[in-house]
Amino acid sequence: MTVPAPVCYRHPDRPTYVSCTRCGRPVCPECMRSAAVGQQCVDCVGAAQSQAPKVRSAPSGGLVTYALIAVNVVMFVLQQASVHMQQELVLWPPGVAQGQWYRLVTSAFLHYGITHILFNMWALWAVGPQLERWLGRLRFGLLYGLSGLGGSVLVYLLSPLNSASAGASGAIFGLFGATFVLFKRLRADARGIVTIIAINLVITFLVPLLGGQAISWQAHVGGLVTGTLVAAVFAYAPAAQRQLALIAVSAVPLLVFAGLILWRTVELRTMFGLSSL
Repeated sequence: MTVPAPVCYRHPDRPTYVSCTRCGRPVCPECMRSAAVGQQCVDCVGAAQSQAPKVRSAPSGGLVTYALIAVNVVMFVLQQASVHMQQELVLWPPGVAQGQWYRLVTSAFLHYGITHILFNMWALWAVGPQLERWLGRLRFGLLYGLSGLGGSVLVYLLSPLNSASAGASGAIFGLFGATFVLFKRLRADARGIVTIIAINLVITFLVPLLGGQAISWQAHVGGLVTGTLVAAVFAYAPAAQRQLALIAVSAVPLLVFAGLILWRTVELRTMFGLSSL
């Protein structure tokens, strides 16, 4: 007795002796697909693709970073062209106490000299794009802004009254802290960023002691602490709570900063013999 040849399960008029290695059904050349082992039918291939986890492409990093670099450079050029502008926008505690609160923000976009801005913009270029890819543009922008403001608030609280501070260093240190947090979250080797943070903190405290240019340790520490805490919320918030975490990170630090600024302002105005707010 002659046994008929198997036929393709999708084309009964086509004899075949090849079977799908996954389901065992006979398949003709048109209905087979190469697999890691043997051949599979088109239905099994389709089923495997539908069950595979969807991989989201990472957002392109760098847009916000490069925009921030551009803003800092433009402000530096304008600053060189106008001494009056620098005097009006740097962080001078008595000025803030008199109601010029904008100084807490504008000072983060001014720099004292070409070396100052080159170092800060290089650091922003080095760590910014990667952080922006990890966090997304909105969270990265929020991280940068809060870190810069956190540095300014600590300057306002603790710096000498006759000092004037400027620079993006607070925001940069916040990015350093955030990079450390995300490296730990991803279980990546964080020794490199720890070394960078340690070296910069040593420079921050040691250079003034050796008679070098004064460095605002308050801005560096305030930015570092703020950036680290903000990134920790972003990195460790449960997936279902990420939107709530974003709202909390937007509101809570601003409320804390506002309270500290108000407290320091009342203290300074009392010291200067001015009427309270």
